Amino acid sequence: MTTIGIIGSGNMATATATAIGTRAAKYHHAIELMRGNTAKAQALATQIGNAATVGTFGTKPAGDIVVLAGLYAGAVDVVAHYGDALAGKILIDITNPFNADASGVMTTPGNSVAQQIAAVAPEGAHVVKAFNSIFGGVIAENKPVDVLFPGGIAEAKVSVAAFIESLNMRPRDAGALQMAHALEWAGILVVGLANNGGGFDIAFGADVL
Repeated sequence: MTTIGIIGSGNMATATATAIGTRAAKYHHAIELMRGNTAKAQALATQIGNAATVGTFGTKPAGDIVVLAGLYAGAVDVVAHYGDALAGKILIDITNPFNADASGVMTTPGNSVAQQIAAVAPEGAHVVKAFNSIFGGVIAENKPVDVLFPGGIAEAKVSVAAFIESLNMRPRDAGALQMAHALEWAGILVVGLANNGGGFDIAFGADVL
């Protein structure tokens, strides 16, 4: 069993904490929720159940893997706020920097949210981008969908792959952290597919033929 920290605020944090947290708890991971609003964190912990706990926002998370589940605009500030409390942690960036009408992203090549997070993360913290191109409802289902994830450090990606596999999902290594910008566009693409007949129960796959 691994302890998974989930840090965030806002609607995305609610949806993601519920989806990832509930699925992870089902597969016997301990869940620690951290939000600026302790009451909302406790409500999520109650919803997830399985002894999910609430940590103090800004203090060192209990687990080695920390999911950054807030809005993209605040993700960098949250990591900067935590500072050395995140040293040695694996940070999974699930944010989507969509523009106002979800027709594009607010980032540019070489400046993805994941790369911005990596730039302010403390020494020894490693950033991996994952889960952002999968709808919360799909994550909540017990289906072995593919999870695309780029990252900068091989050891961190091995740990994230093991976590993904433990959730009955298939890890798909997408390369170096520079690929995070492409994955942000993949989030836009899956929304486009969903809005044009695909529905919100679809997910990308990478089959070996």
